[in-house]
Amino acid sequence: MDRRSIKFDWNRAKAFLVTAEEGSLSAAARALGLTQPTLGRQVSALEEELGVVLFQRVGRGLTLTPSGLELLDHVRAMGDAASAVSLTSFGQSYSIEGTISIAASETYAAVLLPPIIAKLRKLEPRIDIEIVVSNAPSDLRRREADIAIRNFRPTEPDLVAKKIKDVPARLYAAPSYLEKIGNPALPVDLRHGDFISIGNTPMFLQHLNALGLNLSERNFPILTENYLVMWELVKHGVGIGILDGTIGDAEPLVQRVLPDLEPIMFPIWLVAHRELNSSRRIRIVFDLIAAELSRA
Repeated sequence: MDRRSIKFDWNRAKAFLVTAEEGSLSAAARALGLTQPTLGRQVSALEEELGVVLFQRVGRGLTLTPSGLELLDHVRAMGDAASAVSLTSFGQSYSIEGTISIAASETYAAVLLPPIIAKLRKLEPRIDIEIVVSNAPSDLRRREADIAIRNFRPTEPDLVAKKIKDVPARLYAAPSYLEKIGNPALPVDLRHGDFISIGNTPMFLQHLNALGLNLSERNFPILTENYLVMWELVKHGVGIGILDGTIGDAEPLVQRVLPDLEPIMFPIWLVAHRELNSSRRIRIVFDLIAAELSRA
């Protein structure tokens, strides 16, 4: 390969890649921590160097031209390679100083992680922690997080995962709400209850009816994608919600609905990139989270 034929630098290629993935200069600038004019100049410079037009404007967004589409896969491969270089060099570090980012859902970030982080700060005060809160899985390969707590087994071959345990998801409600609907004792008694749905009502409905509840979509008058909002609604007597039994049983403002009802079991997995196994800093945090979650 004649490396003298390479006519553009990685920063400009990265500007193109992120703009293509985000769909607009403004969104890409936010993602990269740049100003929009600076990002625009980088993309324009790449177009000038390559002698092609990469984007065309459609409304307030951008779409790739045929030349841009042809280039995208190659630049994306460059991005993956750059991430691999970063991960490898990061993973070889034996220092316990620095920042570790942990991705978790809203409920886990707000309820399960704080006591773990408090213990970690006492044991390793030189490790700084960034908590990435999202119900969507973070892309560890692109360093959106170093460690993630997930409720499903990862399938990516370059990730390592440890199953912590299986936990029960149970139905909860405030005592005042259960009294309002007649203190149900059997699954059929919940046919007039209001449930607070999380994200996907049909899937939630399917799981509950598999337990013999015989509900319909009319039983789900409230929808939210935020578990903390759902939990606050439950505690305020608005309706019935479902949550990890470890968290639900510890909340004095609610009680189990139909305590003998079979729970919905789901796993807790702790995930990291395999190249981070050689990082002492990552290993310390990973092992501590795993141990604490196992005891929770």
